Amino acid sequence: MSEEIEQIVYRDALENAVRHKGSAQPGAVIGSVMSTHAELRSEAKTVAAAAGKIVAKVNAMDPETQKAELEKLGGLKEKKKRVEEKGLADLEDVDGEVVLRFAPNPSGPLHIGHARAAILNNEYVKRYGGKLIFRIEDTDPRRVEPSAYQMIEEDLKWLGFNWNEKVIQSDRMETYYQYAEELIKLGQAYMCTCDGGDFKKLKDELKACPCRDNTVEENLKLWKELFTMEEGEAVLRVKTDIKHKNPAIRDWVAMRVVEHEHPRTGTKYRVYPMMNFSVTVDDHLGGVTHVLRGKDHLANSEKQKYLYNHFGWKIPVFIHYGRLKMEDVALSTSKARAGISDGTYTGWDDPRLGTIRAIERRGIKAEALHELMVEIGAKMADATVSWKKIYGLNRQILEDSSDRYFFVKNPVKVDIINLPEEEEGIIKRPLHPNFPERGNRELPFNGKVYLTMEDVNKTGKGGILRLMDAVNLEFKYDVCNCGDRKAAYHSSDLEEARSAGAMIVQWVPSKEAINAEVVMPDATSVSGFIEPAASNLKVDDVVQLERFGFARVDKALNHKIKFYFAHK
Repeated sequence: MSEEIEQIVYRDALENAVRHKGSAQPGAVIGSVMSTHAELRSEAKTVAAAAGKIVAKVNAMDPETQKAELEKLGGLKEKKKRVEEKGLADLEDVDGEVVLRFAPNPSGPLHIGHARAAILNNEYVKRYGGKLIFRIEDTDPRRVEPSAYQMIEEDLKWLGFNWNEKVIQSDRMETYYQYAEELIKLGQAYMCTCDGGDFKKLKDELKACPCRDNTVEENLKLWKELFTMEEGEAVLRVKTDIKHKNPAIRDWVAMRVVEHEHPRTGTKYRVYPMMNFSVTVDDHLGGVTHVLRGKDHLANSEKQKYLYNHFGWKIPVFIHYGRLKMEDVALSTSKARAGISDGTYTGWDDPRLGTIRAIERRGIKAEALHELMVEIGAKMADATVSWKKIYGLNRQILEDSSDRYFFVKNPVKVDIINLPEEEEGIIKRPLHPNFPERGNRELPFNGKVYLTMEDVNKTGKGGILRLMDAVNLEFKYDVCNCGDRKAAYHSSDLEEARSAGAMIVQWVPSKEAINAEVVMPDATSVSGFIEPAASNLKVDDVVQLERFGFARVDKALNHKIKFYFAHK
Protein backbone atom coordinates (compact mmCIF):
# COMPACT_ATOMS: atom_id res chain seq x y z
CA MET A 1 0.00 0.00 0.00
CA SER A 2 1.36 3.45 -0.94
CA GLU A 3 2.97 5.31 1.98
CA GLU A 4 1.66 8.55 0.49
CA ILE A 5 -1.94 7.29 0.61
CA GLU A 6 -1.48 6.06 4.20
CA GLN A 7 -0.12 9.47 5.21
CA ILE A 8 -3.09 11.30 3.64
CA VAL A 9 -5.57 8.93 5.29
CA TYR A 10 -3.76 9.19 8.63
CA ARG A 11 -3.99 12.98 8.66
CA ASP A 12 -7.70 12.99 7.69
CA ALA A 13 -8.45 10.30 10.29
CA LEU A 14 -6.77 12.37 13.01
CA GLU A 15 -8.70 15.47 11.97
CA ASN A 16 -11.99 13.56 11.89
CA ALA A 17 -11.30 12.17 15.37
CA VAL A 18 -10.39 15.56 16.83
CA ARG A 19 -13.53 17.13 15.37
CA HIS A 20 -15.74 14.33 16.72
CA LYS A 21 -14.71 13.81 20.34
CA GLY A 22 -11.94 11.31 19.66
CA SER A 23 -13.87 8.93 17.40
CA ALA A 24 -13.15 8.90 13.66
CA GLN A 25 -15.61 7.31 11.20
CA PRO A 26 -14.15 5.30 8.26
CA GLY A 27 -16.84 6.52 5.85
CA ALA A 28 -16.28 10.16 6.70
CA VAL A 29 -12.51 9.74 6.34
CA ILE A 30 -12.89 8.06 2.93
CA GLY A 31 -15.25 10.82 1.81
CA SER A 32 -12.82 13.50 2.96
CA VAL A 33 -9.90 11.91 1.13
CA MET A 34 -11.91 11.45 -2.08
CA SER A 35 -13.29 15.00 -2.07
CA THR A 36 -9.94 16.70 -1.44
CA HIS A 37 -7.73 14.36 -3.49
CA ALA A 38 -9.52 13.76 -6.80
CA GLU A 39 -6.46 11.95 -8.13
CA LEU A 40 -7.06 9.13 -5.62
CA ARG A 41 -10.58 8.28 -6.79
CA SER A 42 -9.18 5.58 -9.06
CA GLU A 43 -7.52 4.13 -5.92
CA ALA A 44 -10.80 3.79 -4.01
CA LYS A 45 -10.12 0.21 -2.87
CA THR A 46 -6.67 1.11 -1.55
CA VAL A 47 -8.03 4.17 0.27
CA ALA A 48 -10.87 2.15 1.82
CA ALA A 49 -8.47 -0.57 3.01
CA ALA A 50 -6.12 2.04 4.51
CA ALA A 51 -9.02 3.85 6.22
CA GLY A 52 -10.22 0.72 7.99
CA LYS A 53 -6.79 0.00 9.45
CA ILE A 54 -5.75 3.58 10.21
CA VAL A 55 -9.05 4.67 11.79
CA ALA A 56 -8.79 1.79 14.24
CA LYS A 57 -5.26 2.91 15.12
CA VAL A 58 -6.33 6.56 15.59
CA ASN A 59 -9.37 5.66 17.69
CA ALA A 60 -7.14 3.66 20.01
CA MET A 61 -5.32 6.90 20.94
CA ASP A 62 -6.51 9.15 23.73
CA PRO A 63 -7.83 12.58 22.61
CA GLU A 64 -4.71 14.43 23.75
CA THR A 65 -2.45 12.18 21.69
CA GLN A 66 -4.72 12.64 18.68
CA LYS A 67 -4.46 16.43 18.99
CA ALA A 68 -0.68 16.28 19.44
CA GLU A 69 -0.26 14.03 16.38
CA LEU A 70 -2.46 16.34 14.31
CA GLU A 71 -0.48 19.40 15.38
CA LYS A 72 2.68 17.75 14.03
CA LEU A 73 0.96 17.56 10.64
CA GLY A 74 -0.18 21.19 10.61
CA GLY A 75 -3.23 21.12 12.85
CA LEU A 76 -6.88 21.47 11.89
CA LYS A 77 -7.51 22.63 8.33
CA GLU A 78 -9.92 25.46 7.79
CA LYS A 79 -13.27 23.86 7.18
CA LYS A 80 -14.43 24.29 3.60
CA LYS A 81 -17.87 25.65 2.97
CA ARG A 82 -20.41 23.09 1.86
CA VAL A 83 -21.08 25.08 -1.32
CA GLU A 84 -17.72 23.96 -2.68
CA GLU A 85 -19.06 20.39 -2.73
CA LYS A 86 -21.88 21.56 -5.01
CA GLY A 87 -24.48 19.88 -2.85
CA LEU A 88 -23.00 16.38 -2.90
CA ALA A 89 -22.65 15.62 0.80
CA ASP A 90 -20.84 12.58 2.14
CA LEU A 91 -22.84 9.39 2.59
CA GLU A 92 -23.54 8.35 6.16
CA ASP A 93 -22.22 5.17 7.75
CA VAL A 94 -19.83 4.17 4.98
CA ASP A 95 -17.57 1.29 5.91
CA GLY A 96 -15.26 0.74 2.96
CA GLU A 97 -16.82 0.40 -0.46
CA VAL A 98 -20.50 0.94 -1.16
CA VAL A 99 -23.12 -0.92 -3.17
CA LEU A 100 -25.76 1.30 -4.74
CA ARG A 101 -28.55 0.71 -7.21
CA PHE A 102 -30.64 2.60 -9.72
CA ALA A 103 -33.96 0.84 -10.25
CA PRO A 104 -36.42 2.37 -12.75
CA ASN A 105 -39.78 0.97 -13.72
CA PRO A 106 -39.95 0.31 -17.49
CA SER A 107 -43.11 2.31 -18.06
CA GLY A 108 -41.32 4.56 -20.54
CA PRO A 109 -37.93 6.17 -21.15
CA LEU A 110 -36.13 8.11 -18.43
CA HIS A 111 -36.87 11.77 -17.74
CA ILE A 112 -34.83 14.46 -16.00
CA GLY A 113 -36.12 13.34 -12.59
CA HIS A 114 -34.63 9.89 -13.16
CA ALA A 115 -31.37 11.55 -14.18
CA ARG A 116 -30.97 12.85 -10.65
CA ALA A 117 -31.07 9.38 -9.09
CA ALA A 118 -28.89 7.82 -11.79
CA ILE A 119 -26.22 10.54 -11.61
CA LEU A 120 -26.09 10.66 -7.80
CA ASN A 121 -25.72 6.89 -7.51
CA ASN A 122 -23.05 6.89 -10.20
CA GLU A 123 -21.16 9.74 -8.53
CA TYR A 124 -21.18 8.16 -5.07
CA VAL A 125 -19.80 4.87 -6.37
CA LYS A 126 -17.03 6.84 -8.09
CA ARG A 127 -16.31 8.62 -4.81
CA TYR A 128 -16.24 5.60 -2.49
CA GLY A 129 -15.58 2.69 -4.83
CA GLY A 130 -17.77 -0.38 -4.93
CA LYS A 131 -20.58 -1.66 -7.13
CA LEU A 132 -23.42 -0.02 -9.03
CA ILE A 133 -26.47 -2.15 -9.83
CA PHE A 134 -28.87 -1.32 -12.66
CA ARG A 135 -32.16 -3.02 -11.87
CA ILE A 136 -35.32 -2.93 -13.96
CA GLU A 137 -38.36 -3.30 -11.72
CA ASP A 138 -40.99 -4.87 -13.97
CA THR A 139 -43.12 -6.98 -11.63
CA ASP A 140 -46.32 -5.14 -12.51
CA PRO A 141 -47.01 -6.28 -16.09
CA ARG A 142 -49.73 -3.64 -16.45
CA ARG A 143 -47.13 -0.85 -16.17
CA VAL A 144 -44.55 -2.16 -18.62
CA GLU A 145 -43.80 -0.46 -21.95
CA PRO A 146 -42.00 -3.13 -24.06
CA SER A 147 -39.75 -0.60 -25.79
CA ALA A 148 -38.72 0.93 -22.45
CA TYR A 149 -36.12 -1.74 -21.69
CA GLN A 150 -33.95 -0.62 -24.59
CA MET A 151 -34.78 3.08 -24.23
CA ILE A 152 -33.74 3.12 -20.57
CA GLU A 153 -30.39 1.49 -21.37
CA GLU A 154 -29.77 4.01 -24.15
CA ASP A 155 -30.64 6.89 -21.82
CA LEU A 156 -28.29 5.61 -19.11
CA LYS A 157 -25.41 5.14 -21.54
CA TRP A 158 -25.88 8.70 -22.78
CA LEU A 159 -25.85 9.93 -19.17
CA GLY A 160 -22.57 8.10 -18.55
CA PHE A 161 -24.11 5.74 -16.00
CA ASN A 162 -21.65 2.85 -15.66
CA TRP A 163 -23.30 -0.14 -14.02
CA ASN A 164 -21.45 -3.24 -12.81
CA GLU A 165 -24.44 -5.54 -12.69
CA LYS A 166 -27.79 -5.62 -14.47
CA VAL A 167 -30.88 -7.22 -12.94
CA ILE A 168 -34.33 -7.65 -14.48
CA GLN A 169 -36.86 -8.55 -11.83
CA SER A 170 -39.15 -10.55 -14.12
CA ASP A 171 -36.25 -13.05 -14.40
CA ARG A 172 -36.30 -13.59 -10.64
CA MET A 173 -39.85 -14.69 -9.89
CA GLU A 174 -38.82 -18.04 -8.40
CA THR A 175 -36.54 -16.22 -5.96
CA TYR A 176 -39.41 -14.06 -4.74
CA TYR A 177 -41.61 -17.14 -4.32
CA GLN A 178 -38.86 -18.78 -2.25
CA TYR A 179 -38.61 -15.84 0.16
CA ALA A 180 -42.38 -15.43 0.36
CA GLU A 181 -42.68 -19.03 1.49
CA GLU A 182 -39.83 -18.57 3.96
CA LEU A 183 -41.58 -15.51 5.43
CA ILE A 184 -44.74 -17.56 5.93
CA LYS A 185 -42.74 -20.26 7.71
CA LEU A 186 -41.27 -17.58 10.00
CA GLY A 187 -44.83 -16.65 10.95
CA GLN A 188 -44.36 -13.12 9.64
CA ALA A 189 -46.71 -13.28 6.65
CA TYR A 190 -50.20 -14.63 6.15
CA MET A 191 -52.62 -15.36 3.33
CA CYS A 192 -55.57 -12.96 3.39
CA THR A 193 -58.81 -13.88 1.64
CA CYS A 194 -60.77 -10.90 2.95
CA ASP A 195 -62.58 -8.60 0.56
CA GLY A 196 -60.44 -5.54 -0.05
CA GLY A 197 -63.09 -3.17 1.28
CA ASP A 198 -63.64 -5.26 4.40
CA PHE A 199 -59.92 -5.37 5.13
CA LYS A 200 -59.62 -1.59 4.73
CA LYS A 201 -62.49 -1.05 7.17
CA LEU A 202 -60.83 -3.26 9.77
CA LYS A 203 -57.44 -1.67 9.16
CA ASP A 204 -58.85 1.82 9.57
CA GLU A 205 -60.38 0.70 12.87
CA LEU A 206 -56.94 -0.61 14.00
CA LYS A 207 -58.26 -4.17 13.97
CA ALA A 208 -56.63 -7.28 12.55
CA CYS A 209 -58.52 -9.31 9.99
CA PRO A 210 -59.45 -12.95 10.90
CA CYS A 211 -56.86 -14.29 8.44
CA ARG A 212 -54.03 -12.95 10.63
CA ASP A 213 -54.65 -15.84 13.02
CA ASN A 214 -54.10 -18.53 10.37
CA THR A 215 -51.56 -21.17 11.32
CA VAL A 216 -48.36 -21.49 9.33
CA GLU A 217 -49.73 -24.71 7.81
CA GLU A 218 -52.96 -22.99 6.74
CA ASN A 219 -51.00 -20.13 5.19
CA LEU A 220 -48.68 -22.48 3.30
CA LYS A 221 -51.68 -24.36 1.91
CA LEU A 222 -53.36 -21.15 0.77
CA TRP A 223 -50.05 -19.91 -0.64
CA LYS A 224 -49.84 -22.91 -2.95
CA GLU A 225 -53.49 -22.43 -3.94
CA LEU A 226 -52.86 -18.75 -4.78
CA PHE A 227 -51.26 -19.81 -8.06
CA THR A 228 -54.60 -21.07 -9.33
CA MET A 229 -56.84 -18.40 -7.77
CA GLU A 230 -58.51 -15.51 -9.58
CA GLU A 231 -57.21 -11.96 -9.35
CA GLY A 232 -58.39 -10.31 -6.12
CA GLU A 233 -59.33 -13.62 -4.47
CA ALA A 234 -56.41 -13.59 -2.03
CA VAL A 235 -53.12 -11.80 -1.25
CA LEU A 236 -50.09 -12.47 0.89
CA ARG A 237 -49.65 -9.87 3.61
CA VAL A 238 -46.57 -8.94 5.68
CA LYS A 239 -47.23 -8.63 9.40
CA THR A 240 -46.50 -5.15 10.74
CA ASP A 241 -47.98 -3.06 13.55
CA ILE A 242 -51.72 -3.18 12.94
CA LYS A 243 -52.01 0.02 15.00
CA HIS A 244 -49.28 1.88 13.14
CA LYS A 245 -50.02 5.59 12.82
CA ASN A 246 -49.78 5.31 9.02
CA PRO A 247 -52.59 3.06 7.67
CA ALA A 248 -50.57 2.30 4.50
CA ILE A 249 -47.98 0.45 6.57
CA ARG A 250 -50.45 -1.80 8.40
CA ASP A 251 -50.04 -5.39 7.10
CA TRP A 252 -49.06 -4.39 3.57
CA VAL A 253 -49.45 -6.67 0.56
CA ALA A 254 -46.40 -8.67 -0.54
CA MET A 255 -47.85 -10.92 -3.28
CA ARG A 256 -50.94 -10.86 -5.44
CA VAL A 257 -52.41 -12.34 -8.64
CA VAL A 258 -52.21 -10.20 -11.78
CA GLU A 259 -54.13 -11.45 -14.81
CA HIS A 260 -52.13 -9.61 -17.45
CA GLU A 261 -49.66 -10.88 -20.03
CA HIS A 262 -46.10 -9.77 -19.36
CA PRO A 263 -44.10 -8.41 -22.34
CA ARG A 264 -41.09 -10.58 -21.45
CA THR A 265 -42.51 -13.69 -19.79
CA GLY A 266 -45.95 -13.86 -21.37
CA THR A 267 -48.41 -15.88 -19.27
CA LYS A 268 -45.76 -17.95 -17.48
CA TYR A 269 -46.47 -16.21 -14.17
CA ARG A 270 -49.68 -15.02 -12.54
CA VAL A 271 -48.48 -14.32 -9.01
CA TYR A 272 -46.35 -11.18 -8.79
CA PRO A 273 -44.57 -9.49 -5.88
CA MET A 274 -45.42 -5.95 -4.88
CA MET A 275 -42.60 -3.46 -5.22
CA ASN A 276 -41.74 -3.31 -1.52
CA PHE A 277 -41.28 -7.07 -1.33
CA SER A 278 -39.19 -7.59 -4.48
CA VAL A 279 -37.08 -4.49 -3.81
CA THR A 280 -36.21 -5.61 -0.27
CA VAL A 281 -35.24 -9.10 -1.39
CA ASP A 282 -33.10 -7.80 -4.25
CA ASP A 283 -31.43 -5.06 -2.20
CA HIS A 284 -30.49 -7.63 0.44
CA LEU A 285 -29.23 -10.25 -1.99
CA GLY A 286 -27.32 -7.60 -3.93
CA GLY A 287 -25.62 -6.35 -0.78
CA VAL A 288 -26.94 -2.80 -1.22
CA THR A 289 -25.48 -0.55 1.48
CA HIS A 290 -27.24 2.75 0.71
CA VAL A 291 -30.58 3.46 -0.94
CA LEU A 292 -31.05 6.90 -2.52
CA ARG A 293 -34.70 7.68 -3.20
CA GLY A 294 -37.23 10.49 -3.20
CA LYS A 295 -38.97 11.48 0.03
CA ASP A 296 -42.21 10.19 -1.48
CA HIS A 297 -40.73 6.76 -0.61
CA LEU A 298 -40.51 7.45 3.12
CA ALA A 299 -43.45 5.14 3.83
CA ASN A 300 -41.98 2.47 1.54
CA SER A 301 -38.69 2.59 3.44
CA GLU A 302 -40.59 1.99 6.66
CA LYS A 303 -42.52 -0.91 5.13
CA GLN A 304 -39.29 -2.48 3.94
CA LYS A 305 -37.67 -2.19 7.37
CA TYR A 306 -40.33 -4.59 8.69
CA LEU A 307 -39.24 -7.14 6.11
CA TYR A 308 -35.55 -6.68 6.94
CA ASN A 309 -36.30 -7.25 10.60
CA HIS A 310 -38.49 -10.31 9.96
CA PHE A 311 -35.66 -11.97 8.03
CA GLY A 312 -32.94 -10.74 10.38
CA TRP A 313 -31.19 -8.85 7.61
CA LYS A 314 -29.05 -5.72 7.95
CA ILE A 315 -31.00 -2.61 6.96
CA PRO A 316 -29.26 -0.39 4.39
CA VAL A 317 -28.91 3.34 4.92
CA PHE A 318 -31.96 5.06 3.45
CA ILE A 319 -31.33 8.54 2.06
CA HIS A 320 -34.40 10.49 1.00
CA TYR A 321 -34.23 13.61 -1.11
CA GLY A 322 -36.81 16.23 -2.05
CA ARG A 323 -38.92 16.44 -5.16
CA LEU A 324 -37.43 17.81 -8.35
CA LYS A 325 -39.74 20.23 -10.13
CA MET A 326 -39.16 21.33 -13.69
CA GLU A 327 -40.52 24.58 -15.04
CA ASP A 328 -42.70 24.46 -18.17
CA VAL A 329 -42.07 20.84 -19.03
CA ALA A 330 -44.07 17.61 -18.91
CA LEU A 331 -42.43 15.01 -16.62
CA SER A 332 -45.37 12.65 -16.17
CA THR A 333 -44.76 9.43 -18.13
CA SER A 334 -48.46 8.60 -18.26
CA LYS A 335 -49.39 12.06 -19.57
CA ALA A 336 -46.59 11.92 -22.12
CA ARG A 337 -47.76 8.51 -23.33
CA ALA A 338 -51.32 9.79 -23.66
CA GLY A 339 -50.09 12.82 -25.59
CA ILE A 340 -48.10 10.60 -27.95
CA SER A 341 -51.15 8.41 -28.50
CA ASP A 342 -53.45 11.31 -29.37
CA GLY A 343 -50.90 13.09 -31.55
CA THR A 344 -50.18 15.99 -29.19
CA TYR A 345 -46.53 14.91 -29.08
CA THR A 346 -44.50 13.48 -31.95
CA GLY A 347 -42.84 10.86 -29.75
CA TRP A 348 -40.81 10.38 -26.58
CA ASP A 349 -38.22 12.81 -27.97
CA ASP A 350 -40.67 15.64 -28.61
CA PRO A 351 -38.85 18.84 -27.52
CA ARG A 352 -41.71 19.82 -25.18
CA LEU A 353 -41.11 16.76 -22.98
CA GLY A 354 -38.67 16.38 -20.11
CA THR A 355 -37.40 12.97 -21.23
CA ILE A 356 -33.69 12.37 -21.49
CA ARG A 357 -34.01 11.66 -25.22
CA ALA A 358 -35.92 14.91 -25.80
CA ILE A 359 -33.24 16.86 -23.95
CA GLU A 360 -30.47 15.04 -25.83
CA ARG A 361 -32.15 15.71 -29.17
CA ARG A 362 -32.06 19.43 -28.48
CA GLY A 363 -28.29 19.43 -28.00
CA ILE A 364 -28.20 19.58 -24.20
CA LYS A 365 -25.08 17.73 -23.10
CA ALA A 366 -25.01 15.01 -20.46
CA GLU A 367 -22.24 16.93 -18.69
CA ALA A 368 -24.62 19.82 -18.07
CA LEU A 369 -27.18 17.54 -16.41
CA HIS A 370 -24.41 15.90 -14.40
CA GLU A 371 -23.18 19.23 -13.07
CA LEU A 372 -26.73 20.29 -12.26
CA MET A 373 -27.62 17.12 -10.34
CA VAL A 374 -24.39 17.12 -8.35
CA GLU A 375 -25.06 20.74 -7.43
CA ILE A 376 -28.61 19.91 -6.29
CA GLY A 377 -27.36 16.83 -4.44
CA ALA A 378 -29.53 14.59 -2.25
CA LYS A 379 -31.00 17.21 0.04
CA MET A 380 -34.41 16.68 1.64
CA ALA A 381 -35.61 20.10 0.47
CA ASP A 382 -37.52 20.25 -2.81
CA ALA A 383 -35.65 21.73 -5.75
CA THR A 384 -36.96 23.60 -8.78
CA VAL A 385 -34.95 23.38 -11.97
CA SER A 386 -35.26 26.13 -14.56
CA TRP A 387 -34.37 25.88 -18.21
CA LYS A 388 -32.33 29.04 -17.69
CA LYS A 389 -30.08 27.15 -15.27
CA ILE A 390 -29.66 24.20 -17.64
CA TYR A 391 -28.96 26.52 -20.56
CA GLY A 392 -26.32 28.36 -18.57
CA LEU A 393 -24.48 25.14 -17.71
CA ASN A 394 -24.82 23.83 -21.25
CA ARG A 395 -23.62 27.09 -22.79
CA GLN A 396 -20.35 26.80 -20.88
CA ILE A 397 -19.78 23.45 -22.60
CA LEU A 398 -20.93 24.48 -26.09
CA GLU A 399 -19.13 27.83 -26.28
CA ASP A 400 -15.80 26.19 -27.02
CA SER A 401 -16.96 23.05 -28.82
CA SER A 402 -19.48 24.53 -31.27
CA ASP A 403 -18.39 25.88 -34.64
CA ARG A 404 -20.13 28.98 -35.99
CA TYR A 405 -22.31 29.26 -39.11
CA PHE A 406 -24.60 31.85 -40.68
CA PHE A 407 -28.30 31.00 -40.67
CA VAL A 408 -30.96 33.31 -42.08
CA LYS A 409 -34.54 32.74 -40.89
CA ASN A 410 -37.57 34.18 -42.70
CA PRO A 411 -35.25 34.97 -45.62
CA VAL A 412 -35.54 37.67 -48.22
CA LYS A 413 -33.29 37.71 -51.27
CA VAL A 414 -31.32 40.95 -51.71
CA ASP A 415 -29.52 42.03 -54.90
CA ILE A 416 -26.74 44.52 -54.31
CA ILE A 417 -26.64 47.20 -57.01
CA ASN A 418 -23.33 48.75 -58.19
CA LEU A 419 -21.16 46.24 -56.32
CA PRO A 420 -17.54 46.82 -57.38
CA GLU A 421 -16.04 43.79 -59.09
CA GLU A 422 -13.15 43.71 -56.64
CA GLU A 423 -15.58 43.13 -53.76
CA GLU A 424 -16.71 39.82 -55.22
CA GLY A 425 -14.97 36.56 -54.35
CA ILE A 426 -14.59 34.17 -51.44
CA ILE A 427 -15.03 35.54 -47.95
CA LYS A 428 -13.45 33.51 -45.18
CA ARG A 429 -14.64 33.39 -41.61
CA PRO A 430 -13.20 31.24 -38.80
CA LEU A 431 -15.15 28.17 -37.76
CA HIS A 432 -14.56 29.39 -34.21
CA PRO A 433 -13.13 32.81 -33.36
CA ASN A 434 -11.20 31.47 -30.35
CA PHE A 435 -9.71 28.46 -32.13
CA PRO A 436 -8.14 29.55 -35.43
CA GLU A 437 -6.48 26.15 -35.75
CA ARG A 438 -9.87 24.67 -36.68
CA GLY A 439 -9.68 26.54 -39.96
CA ASN A 440 -12.09 28.71 -41.90
CA ARG A 441 -15.37 28.37 -43.70
CA GLU A 442 -15.78 29.91 -47.14
CA LEU A 443 -18.71 32.02 -48.31
CA PRO A 444 -18.86 32.85 -52.03
CA PHE A 445 -19.91 36.48 -52.43
CA ASN A 446 -21.30 37.87 -55.72
CA GLY A 447 -23.74 40.48 -54.51
CA LYS A 448 -26.78 38.21 -54.23
CA VAL A 449 -27.53 37.23 -50.66
CA TYR A 450 -30.25 36.14 -48.27
CA LEU A 451 -30.95 38.32 -45.25
CA THR A 452 -33.57 37.97 -42.56
CA MET A 453 -36.76 39.94 -43.19
CA GLU A 454 -36.45 41.38 -39.68
CA ASP A 455 -33.00 42.85 -40.39
CA VAL A 456 -34.11 44.37 -43.68
CA ASN A 457 -37.22 45.90 -42.12
CA LYS A 458 -35.24 47.43 -39.27
CA THR A 459 -33.10 49.51 -41.64
CA GLY A 460 -36.02 51.43 -43.11
CA LYS A 461 -35.71 53.53 -46.24
CA GLY A 462 -32.18 54.84 -46.59
CA GLY A 463 -30.88 52.61 -43.78
CA ILE A 464 -27.34 51.23 -43.71
CA LEU A 465 -26.64 47.55 -43.07
CA ARG A 466 -23.27 45.83 -42.65
CA LEU A 467 -22.82 42.27 -43.95
CA MET A 468 -20.36 40.55 -41.60
CA ASP A 469 -16.86 40.55 -43.13
CA ALA A 470 -18.26 41.81 -46.44
CA VAL A 471 -19.70 45.18 -47.43
CA ASN A 472 -22.07 47.93 -46.32
CA LEU A 473 -25.47 48.21 -48.00
CA GLU A 474 -27.82 51.14 -48.29
CA PHE A 475 -31.54 50.53 -48.76
CA LYS A 476 -32.67 53.45 -50.92
CA TYR A 477 -35.85 51.76 -51.95
CA ASP A 478 -39.17 51.27 -50.21
CA VAL A 479 -39.28 48.06 -48.20
CA CYS A 480 -42.41 45.95 -48.36
CA ASN A 481 -43.26 42.34 -47.56
CA CYS A 482 -43.25 41.04 -51.12
CA GLY A 483 -40.64 39.74 -53.55
CA ASP A 484 -36.88 40.30 -53.66
CA ARG A 485 -35.15 43.44 -52.47
CA LYS A 486 -32.57 45.71 -53.99
CA ALA A 487 -29.90 47.54 -52.04
CA ALA A 488 -27.15 49.86 -53.15
CA TYR A 489 -23.50 49.23 -52.44
CA HIS A 490 -22.44 51.85 -49.90
CA SER A 491 -18.86 51.02 -48.89
CA SER A 492 -16.68 48.21 -47.61
CA ASP A 493 -15.07 49.83 -44.57
CA LEU A 494 -16.19 48.53 -41.16
CA GLU A 495 -15.52 51.88 -39.48
CA GLU A 496 -17.89 53.63 -41.89
CA ALA A 497 -20.61 51.18 -40.90
CA ARG A 498 -19.97 51.82 -37.23
CA SER A 499 -20.01 55.58 -37.64
CA ALA A 500 -23.33 55.28 -39.47
CA GLY A 501 -24.73 53.19 -36.62
CA ALA A 502 -25.32 50.26 -38.98
CA MET A 503 -26.36 46.85 -37.71
CA ILE A 504 -23.86 44.10 -38.46
CA VAL A 505 -25.79 41.07 -39.68
CA GLN A 506 -25.25 37.52 -40.82
CA TRP A 507 -26.01 36.60 -44.42
CA VAL A 508 -26.08 33.59 -46.72
CA PRO A 509 -24.98 33.61 -50.38
CA SER A 510 -28.04 32.86 -52.48
CA LYS A 511 -26.17 30.80 -55.09
CA GLU A 512 -25.14 27.90 -52.85
CA ALA A 513 -27.50 28.36 -49.92
CA ILE A 514 -28.72 25.20 -48.17
CA ASN A 515 -32.31 24.92 -47.00
CA ALA A 516 -32.51 24.70 -43.21
CA GLU A 517 -35.25 24.04 -40.68
CA VAL A 518 -34.92 24.63 -36.95
CA VAL A 519 -37.37 22.89 -34.61
CA MET A 520 -37.91 25.10 -31.57
CA PRO A 521 -38.55 23.99 -27.94
CA ASP A 522 -42.30 24.50 -28.40
CA ALA A 523 -42.21 22.16 -31.44
CA THR A 524 -42.80 24.96 -33.94
CA SER A 525 -40.37 25.26 -36.84
CA VAL A 526 -38.35 28.14 -38.26
CA SER A 527 -37.30 27.86 -41.91
CA GLY A 528 -34.49 29.59 -43.74
CA PHE A 529 -31.10 29.12 -45.35
CA ILE A 530 -27.68 28.20 -43.97
CA GLU A 531 -24.32 28.91 -45.55
CA PRO A 532 -22.82 26.32 -47.95
CA ALA A 533 -19.98 25.33 -45.58
CA ALA A 534 -22.62 23.60 -43.44
CA SER A 535 -22.74 20.80 -46.02
CA ASN A 536 -19.98 19.15 -43.97
CA LEU A 537 -22.17 18.87 -40.87
CA LYS A 538 -23.19 15.46 -39.54
CA VAL A 539 -26.05 14.28 -37.38
CA ASP A 540 -25.48 15.12 -33.68
CA ASP A 541 -23.11 18.00 -34.42
CA VAL A 542 -24.00 20.97 -32.25
CA VAL A 543 -23.24 24.36 -33.79
CA GLN A 544 -23.87 27.99 -33.04
CA LEU A 545 -26.02 29.71 -35.63
CA GLU A 546 -24.70 33.25 -35.32
CA ARG A 547 -27.16 35.73 -33.81
CA PHE A 548 -29.68 32.91 -33.49
CA GLY A 549 -28.48 30.31 -31.00
CA PHE A 550 -27.08 26.82 -30.47
CA ALA A 551 -28.68 23.94 -32.34
CA ARG A 552 -28.11 20.24 -32.89
CA VAL A 553 -28.11 18.63 -36.34
CA ASP A 554 -31.00 16.15 -36.46
CA LYS A 555 -30.94 15.31 -40.18
CA ALA A 556 -28.33 16.20 -42.77
CA LEU A 557 -29.28 15.76 -46.42
CA ASN A 558 -27.65 17.22 -49.53
CA HIS A 559 -30.42 19.74 -50.05
CA LYS A 560 -31.61 20.35 -46.48
CA ILE A 561 -30.41 20.31 -42.87
CA LYS A 562 -32.81 19.91 -39.96
CA PHE A 563 -31.78 21.28 -36.57
CA TYR A 564 -33.24 21.13 -33.08
CA PHE A 565 -32.81 24.38 -31.19
CA ALA A 566 -31.01 24.20 -27.84
CA HIS A 567 -30.87 27.77 -26.53
CA LYS A 568 -29.23 31.11 -27.19
